[in-house]
Amino acid sequence: MKRPWTRLALPRWLLAGTLLCLCAPLSAQSASGTATETVDPQLRALLTEAVNSADSFSDRFEAEVWLLDMSTRMRRFIPDEAERLDFLRMVHREARRAELKPDMVIAVIHAESLFDRFALSSVGAQGVMQVMPFWKNEIGRPDDNLMDLATNLRYGCTILRFYLDKEKGNLRRALARYNGSLGSPRYPDRVTDYWYRFWYVND
Repeated sequence: MKRPWTRLALPRWLLAGTLLCLCAPLSAQSASGTATETVDPQLRALLTEAVNSADSFSDRFEAEVWLLDMSTRMRRFIPDEAERLDFLRMVHREARRAELKPDMVIAVIHAESLFDRFALSSVGAQGVMQVMPFWKNEIGRPDDNLMDLATNLRYGCTILRFYLDKEKGNLRRALARYNGSLGSPRYPDRVTDYWYRFWYVND
């Protein structure tokens, strides 16, 4: 069953856009958990199921309309058209599979890696969604390549969906958990700012 999407009640100053740096990814801590945190068995099970499931792209017409819009917006970040469309197709597919808004996932990627699929943080987080490699061993897939775009997106979207459910739909707290910075507003502020300024789709 599809989860209803609850819109954020954002303050006017945030909707107007804050003066945040647009070029550097935020990676003071790992994006999706640290190697020292206790791994939730439910999240481990969800990841195992996700990486073993078949690909899906349920609504092709909706996806193509979305692709055209997002490709135009993203040209400045990924100039090559074929690479850009390939990236957007995968984001759309994995976000929908996890019942997340694709435009919100793009905002997370914007903040995490600035769309660099080979990004590597100082603490070892990898790829566009900055996934920590310990997850591979946790779910029994040590040979998975987190620099592979499709693999990274599947891990990242599954983890973010888990935290959104855990926080009962509170996106700001879910984002902070994803970044490993629960209690600080900095990361949620940055993601929501990017989302509303660059990627938001009113659907």
